[in-house]
Amino acid sequence: MSDLVLRTFRPGDEAAFRRLNEAWISRNFTLEAADREILGDPQTHILAPGGQICIAELNGETVGCCALVVTTPRELELARMTVSESIRGLGLDRRLLQFAIDEARHTGARRLCLESNTRAEAAAHLYEQLVFRHLPAPDHQSKYARANVFMELLLESTG
Repeated sequence: MSDLVLRTFRPGDEAAFRRLNEAWISRNFTLEAADREILGDPQTHILAPGGQICIAELNGETVGCCALVVTTPRELELARMTVSESIRGLGLDRRLLQFAIDEARHTGARRLCLESNTRAEAAAHLYEQLVFRHLPAPDHQSKYARANVFMELLLESTG
């Protein structure tokens, strides 16, 4: 994977972000209204409020992505993390997740949270390896019917 590039969002990444996310969601779950809204306009829903989209390129092709969505001034939600099915098992997911964690720290966030599903066992295992801890279900209802796993990673303040 010497031609792997991890970077943040650039104009033009919208189509790959949408394609990659629609593929995994549709394969495993149902594409929900909140999915369509966010994937249809990541500029408004993720970037404009101060979030970020992390991109993984391999040999010039976008093969992975994840979003850091602002939930409070010092908290981000890790969302929409996926890697192309054709390259799974190469460790790219771990490298992308570590890049996203580093980006979250760079913003000064103190907490990174996420919602997942018990059917995404490999993802939960990866999060656990990078020291995310499981949380009880929140008092508020998730915007996603599929969310039944909740986790967080407490980050050191960078300033």
